Amino acid sequence: MAKAYERKHRIAVLGGGPGGYEAALAGAQLGAEVTLVERAGVGGAAVLTDVVPSKSLIATAGAVQAVRDSGRLGVQTFVPGDHGKPVRPETAVNLAAVNKRLMAMAGAQSVDMLRSMEDAGVRVVQGEGRLDGTGAVLVSTAAGGTDFDRIEADTIVVAVGSSPRELDSAKPDGERILTWKQLYDLPAIPEHLVVVGSGVTGAEFANAYRTLGAEVTLVSSREQVLPGEDPDAAAVIEREFTRLGMHVMSKSRASTVKRTETGIVVELEDGRVVEGSHCLMAVGSVPNTEGLGLESAGVALTDSGHIRVNKVARTNVPSIYAAGDCTDFFPLASVASMQGRTAIMHALGDFVRPIDLRNVAANVFTYPEIATVGWNERTLDEASDLAQHVTHTVPLSVNPRAKMIGTTDGFVKLFAWKASGTVIGGVIVSHRASELIFSLALAVEHRLTVDQVASAFAVYPSMTGAITDAARALHQH
Repeated sequence: MAKAYERKHRIAVLGGGPGGYEAALAGAQLGAEVTLVERAGVGGAAVLTDVVPSKSLIATAGAVQAVRDSGRLGVQTFVPGDHGKPVRPETAVNLAAVNKRLMAMAGAQSVDMLRSMEDAGVRVVQGEGRLDGTGAVLVSTAAGGTDFDRIEADTIVVAVGSSPRELDSAKPDGERILTWKQLYDLPAIPEHLVVVGSGVTGAEFANAYRTLGAEVTLVSSREQVLPGEDPDAAAVIEREFTRLGMHVMSKSRASTVKRTETGIVVELEDGRVVEGSHCLMAVGSVPNTEGLGLESAGVALTDSGHIRVNKVARTNVPSIYAAGDCTDFFPLASVASMQGRTAIMHALGDFVRPIDLRNVAANVFTYPEIATVGWNERTLDEASDLAQHVTHTVPLSVNPRAKMIGTTDGFVKLFAWKASGTVIGGVIVSHRASELIFSLALAVEHRLTVDQVASAFAVYPSMTGAITDAARALHQH
């Protein structure tokens, strides 16, 4: 007797960024029929206009900084001048060439991701998608079009990302007043870049452009740059900004930004004025959820328009999930990817572990970098009802490898429960801290004790030796 035909589970994914991409791959891997709808290109803003190009620009700035700091290691980059006297040459940066490389690389990454989708059997549709409120997705392949393709779905994943927040008092024009998506059209290094906002995005770009040669003024409404980071770590970065010659204006809130004939003027709430050639507005982002039909589908949103999701990325509507910056979760590409995979695994009944944000590793790509995972000192100090914790900090100035490579500005800080010695968090401020934090992320994820971390062999000499040194200092008797 012939076996009855079993229809595949149908999945529609809106948005091809990290969350949507991973959701589509996971669905295909588990045997579902998957359609991915993306309006710009696979990879979304994270690949095309955000993470990939910005971190590539920052890597270029890091290379420039390494050349400039090479004198610490005894490397002399002199050319002969008059009478044979050595003259140190200037480090030249061709921003147009840099931007061309960044955008070409982003485009190539998008193409690679598209091929991965196609190889996995995912149907990719380019166009604008929205929910119709009946368990289907309507797709218009022309902006503002009235003709729609209808995609029936058993499960829908919304992963449409976010866009830079724009203020009416400082409207970006793409030439002088810019969002971070518009920086890659600059033909040359700005003469004087005023950065409004000292969060992660503002600090990263301020650091990069100052290193590339621009005069930079950072307007910060807070007392210290990077207010969301470990205070000791933020202090290291602010000292580095000062060393680079950046002008940091603390406790200074911008009121308006206006374009002039030759540049821009930033007016502060206290009446002061800052003039520059260009202004980068780094004042947060807004979710791309407007016009998606979420309200008519019954999906709950926050007042800011973010989609409410639980720890398995499901909304209040059982068949609809969401991932990435459009949700009220942690706005990181790595979290979006995990949300996408978790959503599909949950929808298809596979084993799934709810996402614990305390296990998420994050990084600020300044120079040096700040990497964090788990509990932070501020939260631990405020949570008086929690068991006592212990902490130990190892400055990189005592680490032999850091001395060898000339990057001693930074530290490794470790947090553990006093009673059990279980590692609950850590902060690393160092060159390539983003690579070093993984060992602490493993320790936090798997609840290792400081003794277990200390018992692992670290290469000597190495930066990771600072991690084992910190763990050893917290040995419980």
